[in-house]
Amino acid sequence: MADDSLFEFLHMEIVSHVYKEHESRGDNDKERGTCVSLLELMGFRVGQGLIERFTKDTPSFKDELDVMKFVCKDFWTNIFRKQIDNLRTNHQGTYVLQDNRFTLLTPLSSGKQYLEEAPKYLAFSCGLLRGALSNLGLESVVTAEVSLMPACKFQVVVQKI
Repeated sequence: MADDSLFEFLHMEIVSHVYKEHESRGDNDKERGTCVSLLELMGFRVGQGLIERFTKDTPSFKDELDVMKFVCKDFWTNIFRKQIDNLRTNHQGTYVLQDNRFTLLTPLSSGKQYLEEAPKYLAFSCGLLRGALSNLGLESVVTAEVSLMPACKFQVVVQKI
């Protein structure tokens, strides 16, 4: 339980630090995209490392859907202490992962109070997913959407190579 709180506080402080650094340099709103990119890249690297550790004793996956199921069940559980609530796919490389009580948004608010602040707290998690999938052989684009906090949807579009 204490580990969960530490991770949540660390995440909030990382986000805060990245945005304060850009603010202190006098960067404008256009440069705020740089903050999101930096957080996403941090998450990407962490996701790569974690998935290596979590899959070292796992047999190889037979297909893309198998990989996504592993990410939704085992990977998500190891990080956020709960499974993804819903996984949907169109069987053409697009997956929607829905978490109805996303751990990193829960401390912020319930409802629509801090809805405009949510994207900066999701960038790291998008990178986390993208990095994990990358190390499992799936190059992808991951985006997040929040309509009512703390629920969020991650859309994963696997790039066909």
